[in-house]
Amino acid sequence: MTERPAAARRRRRLLSAALLLLVAGASALLAPVVAFYPLIPLEAWLGHPLATWRLAHGENPHPVKLVRPPTEPLSAMARLGKDIFYDRTLSGSGRMSCASCHSPQHAYGPPGDLPVMYGGPQLKTPGYRPPPSLMYLERQPPFSVGPDSEENETLTLSRKIAQSEHAVRTTKTARDTRASAANLVPQGGLFWDGRVNTLQQQADGPLFNSFEMDAGTPDAVAAKLARASYAGAFKQLFGADIFSDPSQAVAEALSAVARYQVEDASFHPYSSRYDAWLEGRARLDSAQLRGYLLFNDPDKGNCAACHLDRPTRDGLPPLFTDHQYEALGLPRNPHIPANRDPHYFDLGICGPFRKDLAKQTQYCGMFLTPTLRNVAERHVFFHNGVYHTLMQVLKFYDFRDTEPQKIYPRDHSGRIDKFNDLPAKYRANVDTVDPPFDRRLGETPALTRRDMRDIIAFLGTLTDGYQD
Repeated sequence: MTERPAAARRRRRLLSAALLLLVAGASALLAPVVAFYPLIPLEAWLGHPLATWRLAHGENPHPVKLVRPPTEPLSAMARLGKDIFYDRTLSGSGRMSCASCHSPQHAYGPPGDLPVMYGGPQLKTPGYRPPPSLMYLERQPPFSVGPDSEENETLTLSRKIAQSEHAVRTTKTARDTRASAANLVPQGGLFWDGRVNTLQQQADGPLFNSFEMDAGTPDAVAAKLARASYAGAFKQLFGADIFSDPSQAVAEALSAVARYQVEDASFHPYSSRYDAWLEGRARLDSAQLRGYLLFNDPDKGNCAACHLDRPTRDGLPPLFTDHQYEALGLPRNPHIPANRDPHYFDLGICGPFRKDLAKQTQYCGMFLTPTLRNVAERHVFFHNGVYHTLMQVLKFYDFRDTEPQKIYPRDHSGRIDKFNDLPAKYRANVDTVDPPFDRRLGETPALTRRDMRDIIAFLGTLTDGYQD
């Protein structure tokens, strides 16, 4: 019996609709593969389809429980330290406290985008470097050459340096951070050059520095402490006659500031969207996820080679630094007043502020790798504050070697003056091995503009204060 024309048309429409639904369903299934290929390789989809599917949809396929510092009421010592941290009267000008350069509203970093802060008796004396953040220093190891180990602990610093001169160095990639962590290179310490090891020592420097708080002598500081509103608490903690010994009074004051930084959760909350994602409590949107994958891709950003983004084996949240030092060869910042002198150079580990390693010229130009936590809240980047946006930072990594004319000025002869913030004799110290610095002039840069935008989107997930 022949099928009626109307029934045949209905059947064809149903078949067409079913085919369209099938195609749409296949497209939906394949969409994450297409969107993130080749950032998520095909073998991951084939070998771990469910976990990869969850990742492609912004979930953490392997959530963990992070171990955060305990949150408890501040001790009497820490409360005293907080008072001192915000006390402007201790400075020579009477207008600068620790919080002036380490603003709690700006992730305990500088409150503006100036390359240096101004201090001294009239707040008109320029500094030399932008202040680093005081956040996430509670796990900062002391300065050394090479990682902490049973063997390394017994050696003097000079012996470690001697061993490092002939040590084979592993290229740093996001794929193999354990191997590069064992490199015999400078790591740890505080300030951009690692010249002190404790938070107490770190507070001591700015307090007496002539271009920072410029507090004068221990006697002058002790006299101000004795007149402060918290002097009673000071005596209760350290004895009624504590101010009779100015040096001891200042030492106790700085210990209290350090205690405040250790105890107060605002210095290390681990409360970013990324922390929540690690614990399976948040999703990343498509741009953030692409940025995360690019951040960890050795052939693209390779950021995670130095800014480690995985929890430790015992569940501690990642610090987004390997604590090591790098010579990046940044362009000179003409807006730093000290740089008006063509003979002045900030050499990091080997001077001018650090004195003990001045003769170790293999370290000249090396500066500490900072944490990237709350980096999106910052408006001045690197040790010389030469950049003010994350896009500028990523362009430096992308174009330093492939299109250096976009990064550096030209000298009097018209040649590109590459690595111009270092004397020529130290430019060989600059990293030209670790990706993306292994690319050469004229080669395709590692990142596209979209890649950069996606990495910046991911970096935004490192800002503390995320709420589920």
